Amino acid sequence: MLRLPQALLLLRLSCPPCVTATRGRKSRTDPPAKSKASRIKYPPMVCIEELLNVRHRYREYTAILGAMRADFKEEMLRSRFEQQVGSFAEQRLHLEAVEHAALMAWNKEENMKALRRRLQRLKVEDQAFTILRKEATKLRDAAEQEEQHKRELEIRRLQDLSKTFITPENLLERIEAALDSPKSYNFCLDRDGRIQRQGAGQ
Repeated sequence: MLRLPQALLLLRLSCPPCVTATRGRKSRTDPPAKSKASRIKYPPMVCIEELLNVRHRYREYTAILGAMRADFKEEMLRSRFEQQVGSFAEQRLHLEAVEHAALMAWNKEENMKALRRRLQRLKVEDQAFTILRKEATKLRDAAEQEEQHKRELEIRRLQDLSKTFITPENLLERIEAALDSPKSYNFCLDRDGRIQRQGAGQ
């Protein structure tokens, strides 16, 4: 049987660790403590010489900082004026003109390339449309010829059938042929299409 050493048993915790509760701050509506209810708050003691020395040094600091800021601002405004009005502005305008001319040349070249591509595409589309139109014309002509052939066959079939039609000219001949025919049409049909003759079983 496997037994655990005693050191491992001592390391096990029998209860969770204790966490000390932290006290929060008092709100504005809480009453003051009894020991501090009658206390009067006085401002801290200040050395007059030290206060005057700090104020003097602060005025000197603000004056030096303002002078430095004014100097930097003047230098920045002078450089900006030189860039906008002076020789730097002229050089900048020249460079901008050169760059504009180069961009316009590049734009014109790109427009010409796009125009050539468009003309090539339109030419290809025109050729494809012409081929499709020819094929559609051929298919339409073939369909018209087939329809005409079907109509001709139908006309021939009707002409062949018209030979057996009863007309006023052959009416007497057809009557005599029907009377001389031994075939009897004296019968009827039931709902299932069977022939029912007279005298047959119902």
